[in-house]
Amino acid sequence: MIKWTNTFVWANLKYIEMTGVLMRIFSFTLVSWMGAESPFMLVWVVNTIDAVMLTWCSALKKDSAYTLLNAFWILVGLIGIARTIVTVH
Repeated sequence: MIKWTNTFVWANLKYIEMTGVLMRIFSFTLVSWMGAESPFMLVWVVNTIDAVMLTWCSALKKDSAYTLLNAFWILVGLIGIARTIVTVH
């Protein structure tokens, strides 16, 4: 499964990276425009998904700096999701 997925990611690397970057721009733009009225769960979920995408791409490219940076964003996203769940409930 992982080999097939890695092959797919390599074949579509530029598209996956661009999609991840656009997702991140969208989520942070939403927070910038809406402030406290932002749909924070949506923002954190989108941010975490794009971080997974960008981490996978940078790991395949053996770019340790961007792998670390985006892996950090996965952690930040999971914490944001957990805090949103606790705050809402």
